[in-house]
Amino acid sequence: MSRRVGLSANSSQFTLEGETFRILGGSVHYFRVPRAYWRDRLMKMKACGINTLTTYVPWSLHQPERGVFHFQTELDLEAYINLAAEVGLWVILRPGPYICSELDLGGLPSWLLRDGSMRLRTTHPGFAEAVNTFFDKLIPKVVPLQFKKGGPIIAVQLENEYGSFAMDNTYMPFIKEALQSRGINELLLTSDNHEGLKEGGVTGVIRTVNLQKLNQGDIKYLNAIQPNSPMMVMEYWTGWFDAWGDLHHVLAQEDMVSAVREILRRGMSINLYMFHGGTNFGFMSGALTNPIYKALITSYDYDAPLSESGEYTPKYHLLRDLFSQYHSEKLPDMPALRWKETYEPAIMYQHLSLWDALTFAEEPFKSPTPVNMENLPVNSGNGQSYGYTLYETIITSGGSLKSGDNVRDRALEKRTLSLLVENCGRVHYGKALDKQRKGLIGDILLNNTPLRDFTIYSLDMKTSFIDSFPGFFLGRMFTYGYPSDTFVKLPGWGKGVVFINGLNLGRHWYIGPQQTLYLPGPFLNSGVNQVIVFEEQEADYKITFEETPDLGMAVDIQ
Repeated sequence: MSRRVGLSANSSQFTLEGETFRILGGSVHYFRVPRAYWRDRLMKMKACGINTLTTYVPWSLHQPERGVFHFQTELDLEAYINLAAEVGLWVILRPGPYICSELDLGGLPSWLLRDGSMRLRTTHPGFAEAVNTFFDKLIPKVVPLQFKKGGPIIAVQLENEYGSFAMDNTYMPFIKEALQSRGINELLLTSDNHEGLKEGGVTGVIRTVNLQKLNQGDIKYLNAIQPNSPMMVMEYWTGWFDAWGDLHHVLAQEDMVSAVREILRRGMSINLYMFHGGTNFGFMSGALTNPIYKALITSYDYDAPLSESGEYTPKYHLLRDLFSQYHSEKLPDMPALRWKETYEPAIMYQHLSLWDALTFAEEPFKSPTPVNMENLPVNSGNGQSYGYTLYETIITSGGSLKSGDNVRDRALEKRTLSLLVENCGRVHYGKALDKQRKGLIGDILLNNTPLRDFTIYSLDMKTSFIDSFPGFFLGRMFTYGYPSDTFVKLPGWGKGVVFINGLNLGRHWYIGPQQTLYLPGPFLNSGVNQVIVFEEQEADYKITFEETPDLGMAVDIQ
């Protein structure tokens, strides 16, 4: 195939290098999958009949501090895109800068919020400058991987569902120019839900729609706004995400496949969001704000066709049957599944309370008034992104304590008044993004008088922090031979964070729905493995390892 024209949208169907081309896409996010499993997941995708991989690029993970960029190991985007090409998949890249994706702050770095006047997702100078700095690093990495340069990237998406935010009509043209001026010259797309379609578009950029329930109105509306152009569902939601305290959301396989079948019957292109969800390892998960604040769980299984641990589901088999009708050649064989294993429980033989462990933390910081996480003088002036912050002050009397709405998100307290505040996840969607500062964001009143003179500990639970601890609850897990995937279960524990060999698997919380944490085999050593749990509430001194996941009681998506 020559590589001169690329993906084109000049008629009612997409063409790739002049030939009619239907996008059969699926989303798999490299940052939610252990790198050792990237190839496995993409080959399972190819075997399902999908021809295009879509992925977001999470700014917050790639630039955790202003001058610090990570594009290696689990975040090696170039390796991931090259692997897609090797497996035989085209790529639609969605580099943001805002991506939503149910990530903390929608994938925006929290250090942006150090600026008290910050207006995210606008041309506010502080935001625009930060985007330019990030794109200066990111875009040159992907330019050589574009279709016209011999790579697999056939299209690039601008931002994400901006029509639902729409706070600045100069912002999307700025993002378009930011990409094109740095050498992006493949087809550009925007994606919006029904409500955002009108406001979310940009001149000369193809609009696509995001939905789950297919109704005439959505299709007609897209066609009316953008006549005589290819129609694409950029996100057909194959399931949904879960929040702590809710049930596990599922979409019936029959409903999913009938919607996909109808989209294809109408001659439209499609991308399955998600094809394989993966895991919100560490503290990356976001939160809902409407109607009330709810933090999202660690699993991003999404009830997708390929499960969190890469297992085939009934949805996968139904889709494979359907997609095979759109291929002239036989689909590749389905890759063999990996073994899952039950291991002996880990007995937690050492316990150190948080209060005793503070001697191992970095020097605390003293302040007359509370300071929110993002504005703490830590991490080379970038503040604290994730984890917990401990605020301590001396009180001389009892009485009535009032926090107003100044604790974000949860606090525990004891006698020297100690408030341990957790960032449960910044909201990932909606108009409240600028208000996502965490920790104590204002005064705490005792008998209506603001408390003063705080000692503040930043407990961000980074690897260096965990390595320096004798442990909160410390135990050992043994594996023999080549370690297999397993699922961590904490019966009798309350709420906290689990670390295996210094890697943050994510949060656990007895209220569910999720009752097990996915532990991929590549995270384990053959032989002895260190298990550390930070526990806020109560502990049972025993952790079990199961061969099947438990994502909680299921409920159909309404």
